[in-house]
Parts: sequence; structure tokens; C-alpha cells
Amino acid sequence: MMRIFLAAILVLLPLLAEASPIRLKDLVEFDGVRGNDLVGYGLVVGLNGTGDGLRNAPFTEEIMSNILERLGVNVAGEQFRPKNVAAVFVTASLPPFARAGSKIDITVSAIGDAKSLLGGTLVMTPLNAADGQIYAVAQGTVIAGGAAAEGEAAQVVQGVPTAGVVPDGARVEREIAFDFGALRSIRLALRTPDFTTASRIERAINSEFGRRVAVMSDAGTVELDIDATRMSSPAHALGRVENILVEPERRARVVVDQRSGTIVMGEDVRISRVAVSQGNLTLRIEEAPIAVQPNPFAEGETVIVPRTRAGIEDEPGIGLAEVRGGTSLSEVIAGLNALGVAPRDMIDILKSIKAAGALHADFVVR
Repeated sequence: MMRIFLAAILVLLPLLAEASPIRLKDLVEFDGVRGNDLVGYGLVVGLNGTGDGLRNAPFTEEIMSNILERLGVNVAGEQFRPKNVAAVFVTASLPPFARAGSKIDITVSAIGDAKSLLGGTLVMTPLNAADGQIYAVAQGTVIAGGAAAEGEAAQVVQGVPTAGVVPDGARVEREIAFDFGALRSIRLALRTPDFTTASRIERAINSEFGRRVAVMSDAGTVELDIDATRMSSPAHALGRVENILVEPERRARVVVDQRSGTIVMGEDVRISRVAVSQGNLTLRIEEAPIAVQPNPFAEGETVIVPRTRAGIEDEPGIGLAEVRGGTSLSEVIAGLNALGVAPRDMIDILKSIKAAGALHADFVVR
């Protein structure tokens, strides 16, 4: 299995060796072009007996009373225990430059002991930003992402029925007060800060305009002078800049997933010359007690005599194998492939090589 996996990596080597340039918009975030998180507290109604138990979730009764009173229904002092409502948190992201009247998607999540939001309808819910202002109002039918069934002695749940989405479920009511057109300079923030990548971005932008319009401030920031671009507005300048192709520089990294045994290596991974030995030691202990009884018609009682079988199995390993210093990913893979071990054992070997200081890459374990 390991040989097949490593062979698949070797097939990809020609593609890795010639890294493709990437659009600037996929490498950086533009200053001022960002979304804003929204949150609200609302009520989902119309559930088929799968809502909150109001005795265990008094906040559901409180919000339901407030909504009914706003609609002119007096419920003061009344006792009601409906099972078809559930209190929920509503979250959304207000995209940049969203205008009043546009619609955005929302996510609805139960906060009480509701069993499912399937088939429910979110009642009008205001959505607030971090400044406490209302920027959108949400309402609509919840599309839950799971199903649940329950009987007298068993139940089955698939997915997460207590959370769902409402596509285009919120309408923007307030716009973000931000004059983008008044900006005289815009910072380009690299999603993965790197001095080499930032330098290449600066050089590519200046080459596009034929003059010095971009300056690298640090490993994560390149500043764009809007006046120097001689464009009519910041929007026009970014429209020309965002599709410039740049080849990013990446840190060498090895990522392993211990649950699935997956190993992914970047093309810049290097391993110094190192010797590796790998084997398996298995300890087995088995208890097989026996009962000893007295002879017929003899005095005495039955006695349980312990009987233990213990043993150690030392499976033959790979011996001491040398992994030569790799100057490329193909040589690193060839050296590790020569060990002929399973992927999960390979993870342990890579950890040990990293601990020995011979693996020159970031080692990420998930």
C-alpha cells in the first residue's frame, strides 16, 4: 500500500517541479475589502414535536412570549408548553460592499434541547454586528443537514439535525459606512506571509504598470499607491492588479493525519543523511484459570488455580537502513520507499527523523 501511495506522489513530481503562477487575488487580502460577522437570537417554529422542552429551556418560553406580545397577543400569566418551537442562534457573514436589499445566506443552530430543526421556519430575526447595530433581518424555512428517528428502546441520528441553513435567508437593511473610493493607498496582506513572495508581488505589480507603484513593507504587507497607478479610482486599480500572476514561495512542510495514515510532503522537503531501523515488539499475556475439584466422596472444596501464559514476539524489522540526504522530493521519496513499511509506521519514522534533526521541514500532525 505504501509503495502505491509513494508511486502516486512520484507521478505528481513533474507538476510539482514546475509550480504554476497564482493570481494575486488568491494570495492576498485587500485592505478594506472584507466581510463582517453577524449574529442574532431567534425562534424556529413549525417543528414536528422535536422542539425545546420549555421546562429545560426557559429562554425559549421568554422569547416566544416577547414575539407574541409584539404581535398583540397577551400571554401574561398564561401557561403554555408547546413542543414545536426552538430557540436558535442565527449567524451570517455580511460580504464586502453589500448593499441594502441584497440577500445573504444564514446558518441556524439550536441552543436548547431541541432534537431536530427539520421542517421548521425561522421567525423574523434581527442580525447584529460587533458594534451592536442591526445590519440584516433573517427569516425563512430551515434546511436541516440530518435526520433523527426514535422509538421506545432505540434511536438513530444521521448528520446534525439541530443545525441548518437558509439560502438567501437574510436581507441586508444597513450598509457598512466605508468610503472605498477615497483611499489613496491600499495594503495587500499576504495570507501566508513570506519575504520572497512579497518581493515577487512588488516586482510583478511594478512591472505591470511600468513604474514604482508598490512597495513591500514587510513579509506580510505590500502597499499599493493609488495615485501612482494613474487609475481613475481604487476599484479600477485593484481590478487591474488582482489578476496579475505571481509564483509564491512556500515553506517546506510535512503533514500527517494519524487517523487515516495519510502523509503529504511539499516539494521543498529535505532529509539529511540518516540511518533508520524499524521493528515491532508484541507482548502477549493470556489468563486461562482452571478449576481443581476433590475426588468423589472426598472432603474438600473446589479451588480455582490461576494459569497464565506470557510471551514476547519480536517481529523482524527492516534492519538498519540508510536514507541518503535528499536533494529533491523524488530522492526523499525513493529513500523512504526503500524502507518498505506501512504508512502508519512511516509516520513514526518521520517523527523520529524530525526529532533527530534530519528532517528539514515543518512537521504538522493532525
